[in-house]
Amino acid sequence: MKHPYIIDVEASGFGPDSYPIEVGVAMEEGKRYCSLIHPERSWTHWCDDAERYHQIPRSSLLLHGKQAVIVAETLNLLLEGQTVYSDGWVVDKPWLIKLFNKARVPMEFTVSPLEMILREPQMEIWHEVKDQIERELMIERHRASNDALIIQKTYQRTLEMTEGVSL
Repeated sequence: MKHPYIIDVEASGFGPDSYPIEVGVAMEEGKRYCSLIHPERSWTHWCDDAERYHQIPRSSLLLHGKQAVIVAETLNLLLEGQTVYSDGWVVDKPWLIKLFNKARVPMEFTVSPLEMILREPQMEIWHEVKDQIERELMIERHRASNDALIIQKTYQRTLEMTEGVSL
């Protein structure tokens, strides 16, 4: 798999009361999707540490975020029938479930842990290569689609570097 679809979700915090605030996807070469998510009425939890990390203030969500149903329907349109991979599956999957449940839209794609497609040799060089990709891309804003692109490119490079390496 040369171009796995990668999804990344930013959230209002780190605990069970948190909710998705931005989703980004890296798809085939050069194609990406990213959207801020307008908080639903019942989504009130906000963590200042999370805001400092992703640098997205709640006011930006209120001004520029799209309704959950629009984001969910757009993701389905882009990803229908696909398997998308997440390097933070344990948190991204529940946030996506929360998004789709609130939108009352069935998820028409599968989210799987990135580790399902990584080979052991790739894992051994992952962090070093990811740091190199981040330096090369010189992306200044921490955004979900940027993170998805970095993960996708890291996967691709580690795959190329480890082709022919046996386990």
